[in-house]
Amino acid sequence: MESLDNSVQQKINEWLTGSYDDVTKAEIKELVEAGKGEELTDAFYKDLEFGTGGLRGIMGVGSNRVNKYTFGMATQGFSNFLKKTYAGQKIKVAIAHDCRNNSDTLAKVVADVFSANGIEVYFFEGLRPTPELSYAVRKLECQGGVVLTASHNPKEYNGFKAYGADGGQLVAPFDAAVMQEVQKISSIDDVNFDGDENLIHSIGEEIDNQFLDELEALSVSKEAIARQKDLAIVFSPIHGTASVLMPPALKRYGFENVHLVEEQMVVDGNFPTVVYPNPEEQDALSMAIEKAKALDADLVMATDPDADRVGIAVKDDSDEWILLNGNQTGTLIINYMLTAWKNAGKLNGNQYIVKTIVTSYLIDRIAKSYGVDCYNTLTGFKYIGELMTNFEGEKEFIAGGEESYGYLIGEHVRDKDAIVSGVIIAEMAAYYKDQGSSLYEALLDMYVEHGLFQEKLISIIKKGKSGAEEIQQMMAAFRAAPPKKLGGSRVITIKDYKSGEALNTNSGAHTRIDLPSSNVLQFITEDGAIISARPSGTEPKIKFYCSVNTSIDRREDYQQAAQALNDKIDRIMKELTE
Repeated sequence: MESLDNSVQQKINEWLTGSYDDVTKAEIKELVEAGKGEELTDAFYKDLEFGTGGLRGIMGVGSNRVNKYTFGMATQGFSNFLKKTYAGQKIKVAIAHDCRNNSDTLAKVVADVFSANGIEVYFFEGLRPTPELSYAVRKLECQGGVVLTASHNPKEYNGFKAYGADGGQLVAPFDAAVMQEVQKISSIDDVNFDGDENLIHSIGEEIDNQFLDELEALSVSKEAIARQKDLAIVFSPIHGTASVLMPPALKRYGFENVHLVEEQMVVDGNFPTVVYPNPEEQDALSMAIEKAKALDADLVMATDPDADRVGIAVKDDSDEWILLNGNQTGTLIINYMLTAWKNAGKLNGNQYIVKTIVTSYLIDRIAKSYGVDCYNTLTGFKYIGELMTNFEGEKEFIAGGEESYGYLIGEHVRDKDAIVSGVIIAEMAAYYKDQGSSLYEALLDMYVEHGLFQEKLISIIKKGKSGAEEIQQMMAAFRAAPPKKLGGSRVITIKDYKSGEALNTNSGAHTRIDLPSSNVLQFITEDGAIISARPSGTEPKIKFYCSVNTSIDRREDYQQAAQALNDKIDRIMKELTE
């Protein structure tokens, strides 16, 4: 083994001589004796960083790994924040976990540390969806919450997501305050791991039923469901937490012909039937689609491990199963909810929709046609949740979402919710089938009425320190010399969310962007194309969100027009990256 960097060796020595358990020390010694220099360096060259949303990383021994010590330090810092912020109050937190390996034992460590700090803990008895954690924080009037999940990351990962008193992920100024408290924990000796069982309360079925009651009340097309109760639905939780709540939720809505992908109903953090447990991927839905073909089903749905995102597949006009992207599904949901609310006479000018700045602007156009306000937030559902909390009691939230397959209908939580999204998608399918149509035909009809929008996310991976520098240089170059034309159309507006200014290139006028600072650039062309450049906050990549649009007069025009728009996106990306 090559000699290790001094700082890495020092950190290893601290773990071998510190107050760590014998199993941990033995694992480190095995790596040293096996000459695993690269693995040791990656595990110890830095501390796993607590970001604005919490922690996420590969499980294993080391300061840069997910384990009971890194999670313990994070929990101690969060505990210190809660005790300072809510001094003199009885402090409560809720804790949930998903299906990932070690999630249950790590969740117990988190519960122990909270309780050791005198904080009352409501601990879900088994795996539960992330949105139910958000619901429990609100329902039980907690000051905070934690869910252990790594969303759709590969099996080696786990994570710690922190929630505030409103049931949403932490936002400013609380996120920075928690980060500061976590950074102050310099040693595991600062962590109180000795839990107080008297302060840890098991929760489960009662919260499940209350959560499902809230979802059931959101149904707006009960008559259509009653007539289409045999709608054939195939569902997969991809080995995750939706297995607990999606089947009973669909049953409550009145669907009697639900077929589960039994192989993927098995709770397994190794995700043995998929490469990645990501409902965006064709592979993750392949088993469900095969089952749907055999059954001649109407709808396929699959959720990620912590059940906050959902992907769907529908049959096109050639009876071929196709996956809808996140923008298509989200726009269908918004369009359906606004239609149903209007038909029910529920729109009175006080309702609103929320989406992110990189999510389809077809949603803005549809909301405007119904006279409903549509707000745009920065990327990340926590900003949608924050806006909902700010409007609570003043305006009525109908639905919202982001292009990354996360949606919310109703105000019961402050995070994206694949369970409520799933039942509303099923209701939507029943509604259109009851009219002699389908989700695919409803999509085309929406394009005919409001315009055809085509979106594509292109990610360019730049690994390592040099890659991070290259991404910074790309953003700096775009700011110094922004494109004058994209896709053959002049760039008329440049929005820099970092400086908080929008430039009108025709007049030279600058206007303020009323959003927090974020390293995002947006170029808007004369013909309505919107291209956003954004470095990822969690992965070594820069993301380009391309949106172009045109109009079509009839369903039959869709394929040709969509292909032309895709070709335009390819030209734009070539112009941006060459």
